[in-house]
Amino acid sequence: MKHSILLKWLKLSVLPPVAAALIRGVAGTIQCETRGHEAVDALYREGRRAIFAFWHAQQLMMLHGYRGIGTQMLISQHGDGEIIARIIARFGHQAVRGSSTRGGATALRTLIKRGRSGWDLGVTPDGPRGPRQVAKLGVVQLAKATGLPIVPMIFACSKKNSLRAGTASWSHTHSPEDYSSMENRSGSRARRMGACLKRSGWNLRQPSIS
Repeated sequence: MKHSILLKWLKLSVLPPVAAALIRGVAGTIQCETRGHEAVDALYREGRRAIFAFWHAQQLMMLHGYRGIGTQMLISQHGDGEIIARIIARFGHQAVRGSSTRGGATALRTLIKRGRSGWDLGVTPDGPRGPRQVAKLGVVQLAKATGLPIVPMIFACSKKNSLRAGTASWSHTHSPEDYSSMENRSGSRARRMGACLKRSGWNLRQPSIS
C-alpha cells in the first residue's frame, strides 16, 4: 500500500517537473527551424485562433514548436494523461480531459466552448490507442463547430556530426537539428495528416461554422 502511494506521488509530483526540465534542456541543445508558420502568424495578427493537430507520439515536443500564448489541449483521462497534463501546465497550456473511449463527448463540448471563446486548441487526431497516424473524425467535428482552421503540425529531428575521415580523433559535434512544420510538404507526415482530414470531407483552408 505504502509502495503504491509512493509510486503515485513520484509520478504526479516528481516526474512532471523533471520531464518539463528535460524538454527545455533538449530544446536548448538543438538548432530549431520552423517552417510554414507564416499562415499561422497571419491568423494571430487578425486576432484569430486555430486547432493544432499533431500525431500522438509527438505530443510533448510540440510544446517547443508552438508559437501562441497557450492552448486548451485534449488529454486522455488515463492515469498517464494526468502526468502529461501536469507537464504541459508548466508550459502555459491547459488540459481538457477526455478521449474517444472515455469522456469524449464532454471533452468535445468543452473544447468547442473554449475554442469559441478565443483559445487555441490542441488535439492528437490519431488518439492514444491509434491506429497510429490515422486521423479520426473528432478534429473535423471540432473545426466545424468552432469555425477554427485545422493546422497540421509535425516534429522531426536529425543528428549531424562534423567528424570527417582523416581528421584528428576529436572534433566538435553539432547539436541535433530540430524541424517543426505547419505546412503540407510533399512526402511529409503533415501531408499524410492533411490527406486523412481531407478524406473526411474537411477543407483545411476554409472552415465553415455550423
